[in-house]
Formats: sequence, structure tokens, C-alpha cells
Amino acid sequence: MKVMDYILKKLESEKIHMGLIDPDEQSPEDAGKIASLLEDSSSDAVMVGGSTGVGVEVVDETVKHIKENVSIPVVLFPTSAGTITPRADAIYFMSMLNSLDRQKVIGEQVKGAPIVREINLEPISMAYLVVEPGMTVGRVGEAEVIPRDEPGLAISYSLAAQYLGMRTVYLEAGSGAPSPIPSKMIREVKEAINIPLFVGGGVRTKEQAYEVANAGADVIVTGTVIEESDDIKSKVEGLVSAIKQSKV
Repeated sequence: MKVMDYILKKLESEKIHMGLIDPDEQSPEDAGKIASLLEDSSSDAVMVGGSTGVGVEVVDETVKHIKENVSIPVVLFPTSAGTITPRADAIYFMSMLNSLDRQKVIGEQVKGAPIVREINLEPISMAYLVVEPGMTVGRVGEAEVIPRDEPGLAISYSLAAQYLGMRTVYLEAGSGAPSPIPSKMIREVKEAINIPLFVGGGVRTKEQAYEVANAGADVIVTGTVIEESDDIKSKVEGLVSAIKQSKV
């Protein structure tokens, strides 16, 4: 089954949790162990990416070890065309629509598209929208961040993405953000579009996970909380349980 079909099928009955593993934060072997804990905690997929300075060799080895340890989908969350590996099941083919840097909007995509076709990797088009505070991804991506109190702007970007044919929207507060995307923004964006809505950044507790999912996020992504946890399995189990209890 294609990864996008897997996502859509799951969303017919429940919300989804995906754990984000940054290849630069641990060895490939440890990444495999973390991914196994994610699967054991009922996480639905593993995303690999997030670092700005890691090379394709490290990404490739990381995905290799993750694939050896899990049966759930492994999806690339790339920072550039130079970090694409054929070992993954799919790639979020992202455009940071609110970046002031043309390279982040379309340049890396132009470079990466022939690679994706050559290695026959499933592309899942995604509008990547950075919301205040944005953190490192906002700074590095030269994002004109969407203010937290302007859901209308987030709606406009998300609708534009849908009308351009993108299959998913991702609202990103940034890794390490002090709080998640506001529920009001999530709710209003979800009411405006009919494609899956991903939300990440600032989700650390099961209460926050439930609130974000219940507000309308279809896919909740957590990364920092995994990196910082001394008991990954217990932490992720709590997050996943809260997400699965939210309304579909």
C-alpha cells in the first residue's frame, strides 16, 4: 500500500501520530532503537529529517537502521535535495510557501524531482507553513512567519496549497516551540480545507496532543519531546493514547 493511501485509510477512523527522528541527534543504530520504541508505542509512522547540516550518507544509514527495526512507514522529511535516500517508503515533497527564499519554495524541489523519479520514491506533496515563533526552521528558512493571532492568513495559504493540487498541509510552530499552534488556527484551517492537516511544534504533553488533535489536526508530529525523554515508550504511549481519543 502506498503511504498516502495508508494515511487516508487510517484517517477514516482515527487521528495519526508520527514521530520525527533527526539523523543528527543520535547514531543510526540508536535511531533504529528509537523507531522500534515508537512502533511499540502505537505510533503510526516515522519521519526522518529536521537537521540542517547532515549529509545523505547519515540519512541513508539512519533510514536503513530504522527500516530494519520497524514495519510502519518511514517517510523522509527533507531539508534539501541532497538528503534524499531510496531506502525510505515515501518523501514529503514540501514547499515552504511562506519563505522569502526562492530555494525553499521551489529551488530544492526542482533539484530533487529527478532524483525522486529515478529512485521511484513515492512523493507526497506538502505545503509547509511556518507559524510564529518558527524557531530554527523559521530562521534558516527565511520564513515570513504566520502570526499566531492571524488564522485567516493560515487559511489563505492552506487554500492556495489545496487549489494548487497539494495533497497535505503542515502547520509548523518549530522544533522546541514553547507551545503548540493555537487551537483556533487549527480549527479554522481544518474547516476551510479538505486535505489532511499536519501540525507540529510545541506538543509535549498528552493534554496538548489531545487539544491539537481535537481542534482538527489529522496528523500530530512530535520530535523534541522524543529527543528529550528518558522514557520514550511511556511518553509516546501517553501522546498516542490522547490523540486516538480525540474526535475524528
